[in-house]
Amino acid sequence: MRIAVTGSSGKLGRATLERLREEGHDVLGLDLVGTPGPGFTRVDFTDYGQTLDAFLGVTARASGFDAVVHLAAIPVNGLVPDATTFHQNVTVTFNVLHAALRAGIRTVVYASSITAMGFPFVTPPPFLPVDETVVAANNTYGLGKVAEEAIAAQLVGWAEGFSITALRFTNVVGPDEYGTFARADDPSYRRDLLWSYIDARDGALAVALALAAASPGFEIYNVAASDTGLTVPSRALAAGAFPEVPLVKPELAEFETLLSIDKARTRLGFEPQHLWRAEYSGL
Repeated sequence: MRIAVTGSSGKLGRATLERLREEGHDVLGLDLVGTPGPGFTRVDFTDYGQTLDAFLGVTARASGFDAVVHLAAIPVNGLVPDATTFHQNVTVTFNVLHAALRAGIRTVVYASSITAMGFPFVTPPPFLPVDETVVAANNTYGLGKVAEEAIAAQLVGWAEGFSITALRFTNVVGPDEYGTFARADDPSYRRDLLWSYIDARDGALAVALALAAASPGFEIYNVAASDTGLTVPSRALAAGAFPEVPLVKPELAEFETLLSIDKARTRLGFEPQHLWRAEYSGL
């Protein structure tokens, strides 16, 4: 396929470019910053005109696209004022989704977030492991993700065959960042993420699988590693932090993630390949 990847200069964006190109796709990176060259075009996605024009084609780069992978965003609260985080991220995602619709692109995979499920979980989740049915926002970044999912769910009905897949990523870890797992015996570590993480390469795998499995309509998938980021058993973590929250998976493995990836496993064939117990040298 001919694929446009927004946010191509970010951690997940770089891994996604590499994965999709290895699979033989013709991929153009689009971002505000990046290395000039035949595989990259600079685009400001807060500008709808630039967004639509890029999706229709870029001279000397691409004549149009079969799919869009949308990863561009302000990645966390705190980098800019809170309201700016919401306004910019929601505007950018609307521009990307609507421009894809107008450009005749019928497959979009985009980055949603664990923040659309209640991160940092000051209010306990209704059950564990948390699945895609849970929707809650506790900051403006998360509120934006909830709004984006609502927009996507409506837009797929505006054109026949339109497919939008939201991937609720947890904290993305680069191959060179496993030193942060030195606190793996501390239950407070990654507690606000339900002790979850995802290697950027496995995040890119989820994107590739979602593109391959795309079908008309809107779908949401959690994307996390299959284990927690701790040496403490998952049942003990849940009991310590959320004693009143029911565990709804009786067969929960010893260190199994509490951010359920069962839907992605079943429907996409997603199985993370890069787990911290193998990647981290400090154990």
